[in-house]
Amino acid sequence: MPKVSISIPTFNRVNLLPFAIDSVLNQSEQDFELIICDDGSSDRTPELMSQYTDNRIKYIRHQQNIGKSNNMRSGFDAASGEYFIKFDDDDRLTPDFLASTAAILAQDSSIDFVGTDHWIIDINNLRDEAKTQENSHRWGRKNLPAGIVNNLLEVVFIQQSFQVGATLFRRRTLQELGYMQPNLQNCEDNDLLVRLALAGKKGYYLPELLMEYRYHAEQQGINRAIPYLFDKIQYLENYKFESEKLEKVRKNRLTETQLLLGLRLIEKGETQQGRELVLAGQSFSTAKAWTGLGLSLLPVGLRGKAFNALRQMQS
Repeated sequence: MPKVSISIPTFNRVNLLPFAIDSVLNQSEQDFELIICDDGSSDRTPELMSQYTDNRIKYIRHQQNIGKSNNMRSGFDAASGEYFIKFDDDDRLTPDFLASTAAILAQDSSIDFVGTDHWIIDINNLRDEAKTQENSHRWGRKNLPAGIVNNLLEVVFIQQSFQVGATLFRRRTLQELGYMQPNLQNCEDNDLLVRLALAGKKGYYLPELLMEYRYHAEQQGINRAIPYLFDKIQYLENYKFESEKLEKVRKNRLTETQLLLGLRLIEKGETQQGRELVLAGQSFSTAKAWTGLGLSLLPVGLRGKAFNALRQMQS
């Protein structure tokens, strides 16, 4: 049994996947298995994978696209290590990620997972110091002390400080919770962390930049935003918290997401559903809601320019 199972789900990222794989092969901790789960890529990913001869690498290829969370689950189901990490095919681990995080889990059997901070890198693998600092601050990691996190539910739900791709888990802990929800293509990471906190699991924060998260153009655009916002609504509707503070944040985020999705749908021409969602989320921003409803009266062909102009005025 390997000490660590590492899963990299991939889809049509043949140009970036080698950087992710190399970051695993270059770990100072070499007791691992690497599982690449390919969600029916139509690029040269199978050809790339045929070039790797390291017997620690397993390649799972789905002939058809089965969806992001189902693909992730296939990598988890194939894992046999004591510890487990999943990270994306456009990201990288720093050389000491496994050694540093596994050492903490080995020292204290009560800890279920160890999360770290991470670098921001660009398409050319260059680290951006300013964006990294800004990101760490934005997600509450700058003020998060090292050690076991006492208020875990607040940290993972309100601050969203933990990033699944920068976190090493005990595999048995994830097995207890069923790992990722099937058929949830976005927010599946947030959902998993909230379920871990609600189940009373222990998280440890290691304030070191041990992973590299890539920002690039593929992550943007309306066609990615709409499915993401639909899934975010589903994720936020899955819970009702006992804490008044948490419940207030959840409801506020839900109305914001409904409003944002409604505006995107109006922009795209799905007017009726867009208006309904804008009205459902109007308590978040009455001004934005009424502006969106006003723009929904424009011909569909003019809406894109109008929404872009509005976004430029707000930025």
